[in-house]
Amino acid sequence: MGSPAAESNAAPPGGASRRRFSPILARTRTVHSPVGPVAYDCVKVIVVRSGSAILFSEFGQKPVGAGDVVVLSANVLCGSEPEGHITVTTVYLDTDYLVDQVFWQHAGLLQDRLDAQGLVETIYTEPAQALRLGEDRTGMLMPWLDELVVLSIDGGFGAHFYRMQALWFAIIDVVAPFVRVSQVRLSPTQRARTRPTLPRDRRFAPMRNEAMQAREALHGAIAESWTLPSLAGMVHLSPKQLVRVFAGTYGKTPLAYLTMLRVAEMARLLRETNVSVSEAAHQVGWRSRSRASEAFVECTGLTPRRYRTMHVTGTGWPGNGQPCRP
Repeated sequence: MGSPAAESNAAPPGGASRRRFSPILARTRTVHSPVGPVAYDCVKVIVVRSGSAILFSEFGQKPVGAGDVVVLSANVLCGSEPEGHITVTTVYLDTDYLVDQVFWQHAGLLQDRLDAQGLVETIYTEPAQALRLGEDRTGMLMPWLDELVVLSIDGGFGAHFYRMQALWFAIIDVVAPFVRVSQVRLSPTQRARTRPTLPRDRRFAPMRNEAMQAREALHGAIAESWTLPSLAGMVHLSPKQLVRVFAGTYGKTPLAYLTMLRVAEMARLLRETNVSVSEAAHQVGWRSRSRASEAFVECTGLTPRRYRTMHVTGTGWPGNGQPCRP
């Protein structure tokens, strides 16, 4: 998770290591070290309970503290730099589960379940938001969040279906009025080329093998000079078909997804090794440092040099007294 709660003790919905599927999962965690940038294939609602941190994502750099709530779409890179410590409760939400809720919320306006996807893409165009609810409002959420965490661990969604849904509805009822919405309509293709759709559409059919094969190929060779024709040929689709199938499954076009993978790996190299920015860019597949820097800023809100400085200056954040380490 690209947030202060990134390293959850249990995999979020959609995680490869999960033991059972759950459309809602909640965890509370205190973090002292820098995190990310990382991304998960689920929506995250992060409630800051205490402490503070600097978040960096598509919205740039933003300080968050007690009383703030961060909402992150699926497949959005986000990282954090705690200022001493930050304690958060993160609710992980399956994207299809959220589409279902939008459908029933607006059932009087929509023709059928699949129309909900278009409505979501119309009104939720900011994939990363930091919301200022205030400590009084977030204080209302704490008992619900704590119970949701307990139920997530004790048997999960199937065993506590009604109660977990009721708790989530109570939480989102407080948070939703602060979520920024837009009336600007972007086409699905345009949206997929720039930011992940929120959430992806479920068509009540198995995930296309071609999309999974393409994703595995990208993960296995991020430094490869991939082109749409070469990737499409590997899975026996036309480039246009591959874009449609892949974006429908993962919320990004294949090349936008590859950019996200490269930025995440480049950030790791900058944190954990002494290679130059140019060499890190080259190792993940970019031939141009300027293009690598542009993509890094677009995905994380920081320049590669600034990101490295946060981790290697040895001064840490004010009041920390120790070097920042990954």
